[in-house]
Amino acid sequence: MAYPDTFEGFAVTDTAKWSTTKKIEFTPKTFQEHDIDVKIHACGICGSDVHTVCGGWAKPDLPVIPGHEIVGEVVRVGPKVKGFEIGQRVGVGAQVWACLECDTCKDNNETYCPQWVDTYNATYPDGDKAWGGYSSHIRVHDHFVFPIPDELPTNAVAPMLCAGITTYSPLVRNGAGPGKKVGIIGIGGLGHFAIMWARALGCEVYTFSRTHSKEADAKKLGTDHFIATWEDKDWAKKIGRKLDFIISCGNSATNFDMDGYLSVLKVHGKLISVGLPEEPFTLSAGSFIKNGCYLGSSHLGNRQEMLDMLKLAADKGISSWYEELPISEEGLKEGLERCHNNDVKYRFTLTGYDKAFK
Repeated sequence: MAYPDTFEGFAVTDTAKWSTTKKIEFTPKTFQEHDIDVKIHACGICGSDVHTVCGGWAKPDLPVIPGHEIVGEVVRVGPKVKGFEIGQRVGVGAQVWACLECDTCKDNNETYCPQWVDTYNATYPDGDKAWGGYSSHIRVHDHFVFPIPDELPTNAVAPMLCAGITTYSPLVRNGAGPGKKVGIIGIGGLGHFAIMWARALGCEVYTFSRTHSKEADAKKLGTDHFIATWEDKDWAKKIGRKLDFIISCGNSATNFDMDGYLSVLKVHGKLISVGLPEEPFTLSAGSFIKNGCYLGSSHLGNRQEMLDMLKLAADKGISSWYEELPISEEGLKEGLERCHNNDVKYRFTLTGYDKAFK
């Protein structure tokens, strides 16, 4: 069979060989009245893909086809879909469904819906399986499909659909703007976006990294201040209680100086962790009492935040820092392994879908 009955994609079938993929044919979810089929043109490789396929977070539902930073064109729309047309360029991020009826969804917090469905390695309430963007096509509820502004090139915008919105949402929800002093921990796939968004929103930006090796990049991205926490003596004392909030983008909790970071927050300041290390943070209740600070997290961003983020990128000329790789067994192996080793500046975008899928 072939489209629209079946799609093709590159799947991981064994967590012991997590960087090895095999092209398979699969049956997508049942097409429903609010669904859109997207023919994929590009997809980012996210750190989440690596955590999932190697079983770092939990045992995946094999076979799994990763990928949730998707850009493509609309090729089919359900009868109740509005605002989209055949041939339109669109994006799909890390969520493909929510009930849209519960109190959480009605409060525009659909990314926290108790029934949310991730783009891959997830199951719909009716039992259908979700398959990601290392595929020829993806089938998605229209609420989670986003028009892409003409100003944003396909391969550059793809990483914004997860890494971009993951950092944009907590910034705007915590009042990022002129007069705010914001800290960004980690300069990588998430952190490089966080710096650019914070700068574009008018914040004074403090970037934290373990060494000075990425200082030049941080300054190009727009940071005002750079702190190397392993090399700058008494860094926490020098900026004690200066920051309104911190976005933590780090991928590791090893030797993470939680006390130091919390100490640079103003009274009732927040540290919001958007990185998801496989190992736990080390915490003490006493760390919070001195300035009454808070520790929290954030999951993606709602529909309006995604649209606002894309508009900001278009208006300000913001682009991800990325490398291109062909979608193939070889390209995916290189991308997954280099992503695992933090050997990328700072995202990968998979291209060449027209060659991989006939």
